[in-house]
Amino acid sequence: MSFNTDTIDKIVGYKTIKNKDKIDRLLEIRSNYIANNIGIGISKKDRNNIRKNSRYIYKAISKINAEVGNKFLQSQDK
Repeated sequence: MSFNTDTIDKIVGYKTIKNKDKIDRLLEIRSNYIANNIGIGISKKDRNNIRKNSRYIYKAISKINAEVGNKFLQSQDK
């Protein structure tokens, strides 16, 4: 599965979907992306790319619900 920022932005912009459902969809995209790209022999570059893409999703979540998104960002920084 490739990472597509257009899909993330589109989900954030939906008006007919509840915020909780938007966040659930974004987290599902993140988990599928990680599951398909992580393995035993993962390089440092790939790890950094996964981290960067996860951060993009967390920032999108912050646009929907600042409290939840900021908690994800803080937990990633630890």
